Parts: sequence; structure tokens; C-alpha cells
Amino acid sequence: MTTKNELLSRLDQKYPKLSKGQKKLTDYIRENYDKAAFFTASKLGETVGVSESTVVRFATQLGYQGYPEFQKALGELVRTKLNSIQRMEVTYGRIAQGEILGSVLQSDIEKIKMTMESVDEHAFQLAVDTILKAKKVYIIGIRSCAPLASFLAFYLNLICDNVVSVHTNSASEIFEQLIRIDENDVIVGISFPRYSMRTLKALEFASNRRAKVITITDSIHSPMTIYSSCNLIARSDMASIVDSLVAPLSVINALVVALCMKKQDEVIKTLEMLEDIWDEYQVYSRDELEPVEDEVRLKQEEEAEKD
Repeated sequence: MTTKNELLSRLDQKYPKLSKGQKKLTDYIRENYDKAAFFTASKLGETVGVSESTVVRFATQLGYQGYPEFQKALGELVRTKLNSIQRMEVTYGRIAQGEILGSVLQSDIEKIKMTMESVDEHAFQLAVDTILKAKKVYIIGIRSCAPLASFLAFYLNLICDNVVSVHTNSASEIFEQLIRIDENDVIVGISFPRYSMRTLKALEFASNRRAKVITITDSIHSPMTIYSSCNLIARSDMASIVDSLVAPLSVINALVVALCMKKQDEVIKTLEMLEDIWDEYQVYSRDELEPVEDEVRLKQEEEAEKD
């Protein structure tokens, strides 16, 4: 199941009642939203051939409080619709070669700040409580979100008894792993633009079986929120063909820490048991743990022999 972008829906609904100039704006945006998202009201009006005041009235006519809110909606459309080639074209048009490192790092910092400013503490606590009460926890993330899903599954496995990291090689394989999910379970779906249809279908499947659904995604307008009862919103953006997933990872870190605090005694016992196992089976060798120290010790022994 797919949902049409909110801005596109508004354009379709309002189009018959728009003025001639506003219809020109609509037609331009439908064809060039990737460019329009970065225009000021003045620049958009100049490009289309209408006045700046027409652009501002157009934004309010669509139901937005002003041009900044309309431009934000355009940004949501861009993040959802741009393909990889278009992402590269947009990014390379904004960042000079010598500014890439600083620009990308600054962008990641801003995404974390924006996430902090809009964080929903109630949703966060609900996610913690839902996971703690679940009989089994399923986690799904596909393509660029797969590392986030693996990271979350790794640490949840130290906290909860039944954690399933859903393998996503094929749609049929996903449903086979979810076949026994029910109202006692929870599924955590992680997806950012461009949204994964397989993740969405998995959440739909789980919801139909009355399982609790938690999403980690970039916006309340994300299609991932259709089936969820709890949404953890973390801002993401594009950097060329690379999705910025720093803020989502921070939210996942916070989720893990909150769960650890709730089950502190159990987690400590698990870690103590693991430390014994790691020592017994030499999971971490001396070479891996102390390579620098060994090198220094070797040099000291060589110098002592010379003396």
C-alpha cells in the first residue's frame, strides 16, 4: 500500500479553484519540485513568471501558514521522491568540493539538533514500555537501514530474551519469519527515504495480526507511520547518494540505554556471564586487546637484551 505525498494531494484538491498564476506554480512544482525546494519565494516567482506575493498567497491557499512551512513540505517531497542520480545532482549543486567534509559534518549536527527540538518524550517512553512487555521483539530494516537494524538487534539481544532480526533477502522470506507474530509481540520497523516497500508490507502484515508496531523514521508523514502505534522521529537528509543516519542512530542509542536502565540487574548478570564466556573461549585475544602495549613490551625486551 502506498500513500500520496501530502503536498501533492493538496495540489490536486485545490487545483480547480486556483488562479491562473497559481496554476502555473502548481504545474512547475509538479515537474521541478527538486529545484523548487531550494528556491526563495522571490526566486520561485521569478522562475515561474509570477510575483512574490502570488507565491506567498499560493502557499496559504494550499493550507500552509506561510512560505517557510510550504517550503518544508517541498523538502519532504524531495526526500521521498528523488532518485539516487537526482540526489547527486542536487547535492553537487550546493556543496563546493573543498567544503564537503565540513558541510556534511555540520549537516549531521543540525539533524541531531532538529531531532532534539522535536522529540516526543511520550512516544519514546511508550516504545520502551512496549518493548519491555513484548513476548518477542522483531526488528526490520532494509538496504541503508540494515546496519541500524543490526545494531539495535545486537544490543536488544543483551536486554531481552526473544529478539528476532528479520532477514530481508526476499519478500517471501520476510513473511515466513513473521508467520507466528501476534498481539503479544512487537515489531520495530526502520525506514527513511526512499522508503522501503518491503518494510512497509512487513509492518502491515504485523499490524493485521494485532502486533504492536514501532517505527523509527524521519517524519510523521512517512508511510511507515500508517500501521504504527508509536513513532520515533529522527531527522534524516541526503548527502549525495548517502543517507544521513546519524540522528536515527542516536535515537536508537537512547532507546537501548533507556531499556538497560529499566532492566539494569538483568543486563549486569548477562554481561558478567558473557565476560566469563569470552575469557573461557578466548573471544578477545591479547593481541586484539593490547596491540600497542605488546609492541612497547617487545621493544623494551629488545633494548634489555642489547644492554
